[in-house]
Amino acid sequence: MKLEASGNVSFVTQFVLLGLTDSPALQPILFVIFLLAYAATVGGNFSILAAILTEPKLHTPMYFFLGNLSLLDVGCISVTVPALLKQLLCKDRSIFYRACLSQLFFFHLLAGEDCFLLTVMAYDRYLAICQPLTYSTRMSWAIQKALVGMSGACALANALAHTVALSTLKFCGRNVINHFYCDLPQLFLLSCSSTQLNEQLLFIAAAFMAVTPLVLIVVSYAHVVAAVLRIRSAEGRKKAFSTCGSHLTVVSIFYGTGVFNYMRLGSVDTSDKDKGIGIFNTVISPMLNPLIYSLRNPDVKGALQSIIGDRSVRNILTMRLPLNMLKQER
Repeated sequence: MKLEASGNVSFVTQFVLLGLTDSPALQPILFVIFLLAYAATVGGNFSILAAILTEPKLHTPMYFFLGNLSLLDVGCISVTVPALLKQLLCKDRSIFYRACLSQLFFFHLLAGEDCFLLTVMAYDRYLAICQPLTYSTRMSWAIQKALVGMSGACALANALAHTVALSTLKFCGRNVINHFYCDLPQLFLLSCSSTQLNEQLLFIAAAFMAVTPLVLIVVSYAHVVAAVLRIRSAEGRKKAFSTCGSHLTVVSIFYGTGVFNYMRLGSVDTSDKDKGIGIFNTVISPMLNPLIYSLRNPDVKGALQSIIGDRSVRNILTMRLPLNMLKQER
């Protein structure tokens, strides 16, 4: 344990992350699993982004927001998983106090923007289905950029507030975090000063960052469902619901794990369960999002198949070219 003396009190300058397991036999297996999960998440989200950029049919507001969501998923998993891979490889699991604060800041920044962006995507579906005549003016390119910018600004304010408030706490005793990344509930348990203000801030942030967006999403989709049920053709209803189903699935996973993770402050006995929720929130959810959007969305699926098909054709052509040259030489 590294301590820094200040007067008669010594403060913690490093924390120790216990990670997922102490078993030497399991660590290489977990390393391979999470390395593959990280590669699949980065590859899947960048494939979605490539499909959106290359396919003109996907140059719409809905896919602009989806592209931003893919970038956020890559960022979110990159904040936690590379550090986890290092823990599984190295015996030294210590993390400096400032590095811990940095990890917490970027995690809440990216997750917070994710939260607002999901709300923006629900609003986009509401306008597209319930207000189709004014959709192009209400969701212009300038408004799209403004909505993404506002989402980032709100998330930045939230992340800064938590990080600054946490930096005022004193850590002068235990420094072992029973988790694989730094987060608020686990750090509150280690503080030797009062966390009442921090917990109140987290409660207010939860109302602003989670409850309010969730209410807006529910209201948006209540209007969407009512509008879709008025469509007479079964094919039209199916098409309308198909564009919303993937988004609702992602919202359910994101909010379900988030609520379970942050609504149990002060619980020591459930810290091992927190690791499972943390894995689902930081690894599985970003990895599933590309699958959900590509499998349930025919436009994205078609664009991905087109990209893969073009690459296959190019590979075949590059293989045939040397053969043709050989034949001509003969």
